Amino acid sequence: MSAPIPDHFSLFGLEPRFALDAERLARAYRTVQAHVHPDRFVAAGASERRAALQWATLANEAYRVLNSPVRRAAYLCERHGVPVSGESARALSPDFLGLQLEWRQELEQVRNEADSQRLSALRSKAAACHLQGLRDLETQLDVDRDFAGAADGVRRMMFIEKFIQELEATGDATLAAPAA
Repeated sequence: MSAPIPDHFSLFGLEPRFALDAERLARAYRTVQAHVHPDRFVAAGASERRAALQWATLANEAYRVLNSPVRRAAYLCERHGVPVSGESARALSPDFLGLQLEWRQELEQVRNEADSQRLSALRSKAAACHLQGLRDLETQLDVDRDFAGAADGVRRMMFIEKFIQELEATGDATLAAPAA
């Protein structure tokens, strides 16, 4: 159990690509967990129990990263020396910053006017942008091998996913509340 720590993909026997079969990932995760789960090492010595816990933790983290398309893309970029965040990461384009401002203003109007139809339309826009962003990441990472472009895409997708969560939190119930 003291083998060198593999990268997330090789831990599960997967090719390091953005596009992956989610079911295959889940099966590989369950297989790894079955071998390293700490419950299997209850009667073992302290060092073996500690190693099992470390491997199980690594498997959990690797699965969490690879199971999320945006985290997986960020991981691939960083494996190729392109940071997604931090001081050395590039700023988002002015066009995308403008889109963020537009969406934020529209969401504020939706909230102020309790407009569930506009909320639905904004959700649709964000979902379409998210889907296109995932397609773009797949092309950038698996076809073009453009890790710098993909890192920009990851930063955009991080905003979009956070915005979608905010839209879901706004919800129709919030809009249905009577205005004060």
